[in-house]
Amino acid sequence: MAVDHSEIGDEAAFLAAYDPSKYPHFGVAADVVLLTVRQGRLSVLLVERANHPFKSSWALPGGFVEPDEDLDEAARRELAEETGLAVDATYLEQLKTYGTPHRDPRTRVVSIVYLAFTARVAEPVAGDDARRARFFAVDDLEVPALGQPHGTALAFDHAQVIADGVERARAKLEYTTLATAFVDTTFTLGELRRVYEAVWGMPLHEANFRRKVLGTPHFVEPTGATAPTDGRPAQLYRAGPATTLHPPILRGSRELA
Repeated sequence: MAVDHSEIGDEAAFLAAYDPSKYPHFGVAADVVLLTVRQGRLSVLLVERANHPFKSSWALPGGFVEPDEDLDEAARRELAEETGLAVDATYLEQLKTYGTPHRDPRTRVVSIVYLAFTARVAEPVAGDDARRARFFAVDDLEVPALGQPHGTALAFDHAQVIADGVERARAKLEYTTLATAFVDTTFTLGELRRVYEAVWGMPLHEANFRRKVLGTPHFVEPTGATAPTDGRPAQLYRAGPATTLHPPILRGSRELA
């Protein structure tokens, strides 16, 4: 196909004369909801802000995207700079974009929020513009329908962001093998069940859960090894090749009660 060089020239001239200051300016940020299970409780990583706005308040790790930076790269950089932690790319996904006017008192800011899942991680170490970094149990926070009315308050709209992240995690546990991201490489079915209980916020019947998991093809595989317990040794499993669950393991199912 012949190339119309006049069109190339027209575009070059257009770009040379283009004035971006004539158009609304938006700040673009990348934030991370990092979820894990600690001592049987669903927990999220937060940082204490060292600067205004919301100085001394707790918030999700994140910040503005650099001009020449990819969004995924920005999310990982901010997480590392503010908490000293990194996440496996396998368990990092975009949750949602938040852009309500006035969500940030400085200027109009659109935040691309990432959701990450991990098993045991090192303790976070605050850096950059974070004064402190630590994990909070979600039910200790002032988060709608999940936490406490007088729990730890959060900066910006991060309470709603965390609520959205938890709901995404709860749904993914029903239809995917995400639960294995919250445990070590090898695990017992009791440890896997406690992940479901922590994320869903509800108790599950041990025998029914075991039957459901082992009846779901390629969800878990036995290692042939055992782990010591207070009673008889427990069988150790590893994640199977499946990424989705057929049939799904549904919240509120009578099969799990």
